[in-house]
Amino acid sequence: MGEHGTWTDLLYQLPAMRDLHDYAAGHLAREKHFAVFTDTHFTLTHVLWTLIVVIIVLLGCLSFRRSLARKDGILPPRGFGFRAFLEMLADVLFGVMVGIMGEQKARRYLPLVGGLALFILFSNLMALVPGAGVPTTTLKTNLAIALLVFVLTHAYGVRENGLGYFKQFLGPVWWLIPLMLPIELVSHVARPVSLSLRLMGNMVADHKVVFTFFTMLPFLLPIPFLFLGLLVAFVQTFVFCVLTMIYIALATAHDH
Repeated sequence: MGEHGTWTDLLYQLPAMRDLHDYAAGHLAREKHFAVFTDTHFTLTHVLWTLIVVIIVLLGCLSFRRSLARKDGILPPRGFGFRAFLEMLADVLFGVMVGIMGEQKARRYLPLVGGLALFILFSNLMALVPGAGVPTTTLKTNLAIALLVFVLTHAYGVRENGLGYFKQFLGPVWWLIPLMLPIELVSHVARPVSLSLRLMGNMVADHKVVFTFFTMLPFLLPIPFLFLGLLVAFVQTFVFCVLTMIYIALATAHDH
């Protein structure tokens, strides 16, 4: 298994999987190549691993909900398990959100930010599993969640401020519109680009470092870099979520 090989590559031995791949390639494969991109081949690997991450998160959340439904569900868990981990993650996110956007907005937007945090974190943690695919090393996946944040940010801004939300793109006085409008448009368009590229770049670099040392000595040498990869997984999740909080807080502020 090479650097880009995963356990899901075994599925391509099945005729049904090959037929699905050929059908999807006929409709989704990219034929034209931009100068900044090299030739590539169409694959469904990142889609399969994204589905695996989504299933893991959903099963974990359902297990968390069942644990709360028990008679002793209001009591804290005895050991540090998945429930305790989710509660700790939610507490940390909520505390940071309260500091950035206030308690009322933190409660409103915690489901969105928490969902992004779970998906990105568990996608990043796949880099620590030998033979697993990492959805966040693919620009398609990262750009999709970054565009989701981009669209929802402006939708929330319009909901909170009405059409007056777009006045921020025009500047404080009318004669600054030719200057402010291009600057604001570029700065807002750069947000999903920076979110997706930052996450992809850090996770690709971490994945390559771990793989390089794993091929050199797979028993002891990779262990420190696995701990470093664990730190990178949490830090990149935190950075993405904090920037999402800031963008939503700026869009929903009433002082535009």
